[in-house]
Amino acid sequence: MTFAQKIINFNEHLTYTGLALPPGIGIMNPFAGDMSQAETVRAIGRAFYQKYYNDEERRHLILGINPGRFGAGLTGIPFTDPKRLRTECDLHFNIPDAHEPSSVFIYEMINAFGGPEAFYKKIHINSAFPLGFVQMKNGKEVNYNYYDSKALIDAVRPAIIENIQKQIAMGVYTDVCFCFGTGKNYEFLNKLNQQYNFFGKMVPLEHPRFIMQYKSKSKQKYIDKYLEAFHSV
Repeated sequence: MTFAQKIINFNEHLTYTGLALPPGIGIMNPFAGDMSQAETVRAIGRAFYQKYYNDEERRHLILGINPGRFGAGLTGIPFTDPKRLRTECDLHFNIPDAHEPSSVFIYEMINAFGGPEAFYKKIHINSAFPLGFVQMKNGKEVNYNYYDSKALIDAVRPAIIENIQKQIAMGVYTDVCFCFGTGKNYEFLNKLNQQYNFFGKMVPLEHPRFIMQYKSKSKQKYIDKYLEAFHSV
């Protein structure tokens, strides 16, 4: 089975059956729900992974936090919004032309690495929790991180452990795992790794959203830091 087939199978069977979530927190599963939208996301995933992962090579894993509404929430591809899907990956689907700043940074970094084909041949991006969380705030649905409340962490901790085990089973290297986020995401995943010994070490990198929101003038410094980390393995 190719790496692409493993990821596609994983995504298309994603569901959450764990402990009850805290009141007011909902699950965002782009691969389920509205059938026409979910089928488009599944079609995007098949096209994307068959284009970049249609082999049996191993990759190093990056674990983000959990998908956001305007990136993977629309495309099913971590850190890939609809604009980047079209302009950088040359994959065209009838989905809203949304813009996610994290995706902008990731694809600038990917192009500095050598382009999507070169990058995805070496790296597989997923998240600590592979589905998104949402919360209603001032009448609007907003993204929510798994670590934003202790109750949510306690509820999804078993699912995060299972997700990491499944990512490893796909055939990623276990000497190093990269982590997007040098704060709470890294702290949680590093403690989990110390307990379960999933990887030889966890390497934290500043989260793309943090870079774009607070450090955009120093963006090149972070691109260089990412490339140095990826080329070191």
